[in-house]
Amino acid sequence: MRLRPFKKCDADTIVSWISNERIFRFWCADRFESYPISGSDLIAQYEDLAMNDDIFHFVAYDETGVVGHFNIRFPDKNDINTVRLGYVIVDNQKRGQGLGKQMIRLALDYATEFMHATKVTIGVFAENAPALNCYLSSGFQDTGIVNTYTFNNEEWVCKELAYEP
Repeated sequence: MRLRPFKKCDADTIVSWISNERIFRFWCADRFESYPISGSDLIAQYEDLAMNDDIFHFVAYDETGVVGHFNIRFPDKNDINTVRLGYVIVDNQKRGQGLGKQMIRLALDYATEFMHATKVTIGVFAENAPALNCYLSSGFQDTGIVNTYTFNNEEWVCKELAYEP
């Protein structure tokens, strides 16, 4: 598996992995108003953010093509030592094969080696057990900080995790 920058041609593939609103909200929380979205919607959001020099979008790929996606951003422009992962998703046809963990390890390596981050954070819904387990087994630690979100009359707990090499 390797990483490369996100390209507009990746957008339709990425949104095709989002098979229902629950997975959609696990992926983006409240960053989009409504489900479903199109590849054009994803591109439009990324283009709106392109004016910021603090967010970088990536895809993971292997010999079969694009298999995952995430972004890395600086959550505080005054703190260049901390970055945050977001929009993490793996091809739903290939889940359970360890690709998520492999992609997260590549993301952490990129963040620490190339961005010189000393701390990487991520938020994950406790209700998304596979993602939570992936992040914890990749070296993230639970900070004990939680936020709650309401989706479809359900209250979800978002756990704040941190990786500090």
